[in-house]
Amino acid sequence: MLDREKVWTGQINDATRDAAFDRMIGIYDTTLRDGEQTVGVALSPEAKLEIALALDRLGVDRIEAGFPRVSVDDYRAFELILDAGLAAEIWGFSRAVPADVDQLVELGLKGAVIEAPVSDGKLAAYGLDRDEVTGRVRAAVEHASENGIEVCFFGVDGSRADMGFLEDLYKAAVASGAKEIALVDTLGIAAPEAAAGLVRAARDWVGPDVPIHWHGHDDFGLATAGSIEAVRAGADWVQGTINGMGERAGNTDLAEFAIAIEAIYGAQTSLRLEHISEVAETVRRLSGYELAPWKPVTGHNLFIRESGAVAAQFHDPVAIEPYSSTLVGARRGLVLGKKSGLASIRIKAEELGLDVAEDQHAGLLDQVKATAIQNGGLVSDEEFAAMVGALGTDRGEDA
Repeated sequence: MLDREKVWTGQINDATRDAAFDRMIGIYDTTLRDGEQTVGVALSPEAKLEIALALDRLGVDRIEAGFPRVSVDDYRAFELILDAGLAAEIWGFSRAVPADVDQLVELGLKGAVIEAPVSDGKLAAYGLDRDEVTGRVRAAVEHASENGIEVCFFGVDGSRADMGFLEDLYKAAVASGAKEIALVDTLGIAAPEAAAGLVRAARDWVGPDVPIHWHGHDDFGLATAGSIEAVRAGADWVQGTINGMGERAGNTDLAEFAIAIEAIYGAQTSLRLEHISEVAETVRRLSGYELAPWKPVTGHNLFIRESGAVAAQFHDPVAIEPYSSTLVGARRGLVLGKKSGLASIRIKAEELGLDVAEDQHAGLLDQVKATAIQNGGLVSDEEFAAMVGALGTDRGEDA
């Protein structure tokens, strides 16, 4: 639960508080399945276990450990994760295909998403018609339910589906034993308001007692906003990934969603966000990609300052940051570069234990700016220390 003493957003959001957010929102992580669909990512069973352990430290409610029928390695990853004794629920994923469901049963899973295409475009691509896919969904959901698996039915490309057919199919899935449903914006095309409208419609279809998930993608940069509006409309669970990884533009970034829904909107999640920087780095390292340094929540630059005007306020985090670095387990710091000021020189010298007279600050600042321009970037601590040394100053070990 978020420590609100470490959130410094002022009062601007108070007038727009909505009682729809006064509740706990479930976090369903699909990094190990939908996240692994990121181009070029191939996680070994051991890597998946390491990520699952990290997700468990983060406090994720449910971990979708993958799609076991994809490969022997994916099946093995399930075995490792199930044997790890995690606090999170371990869920599986399958198509509405008997052989897929059989593997879920064989693994002894207690919960699983079962998917089927629902838009006419997807059905045409697969050579299916509506009656055929409805029959497959009924059979798969019944088979899984009869074997003790709690099913969440997942309609692929639901945001582009015919609403009448979507209603009929979700009702058929629930009648066949599905305990939950997932509304799916596969191509990230739903406006946040449209996401809310779909959730409200689905609530009418399945009644008040069937939990609703929202699964959004970020092709238009609206995944977090769409997830928030889905929650406002009554969604109980939000599905997403660490770092927003996934196919094309990726999925809802769970860290972005969680901090926004808690700090800005007042809802609650299970995430222990003080672990998010470490978890994000673990997933990034094992997946082999880089993150934009300005990425919200987990970007490297969030609590690192170069600008001299900001450095002058560095002693007062509330003045220059919307929330504490400790809230997300990040490190604060100051770097030297073209945009540094006199305060930057003083702070960096104190940080490195260098004894620099105040009348030398301006000269050092000129050197820092010139070196930064020459480097085309930042000035390292070693370069700065060498500048100080060239002035004849001491390291200041006894200072």
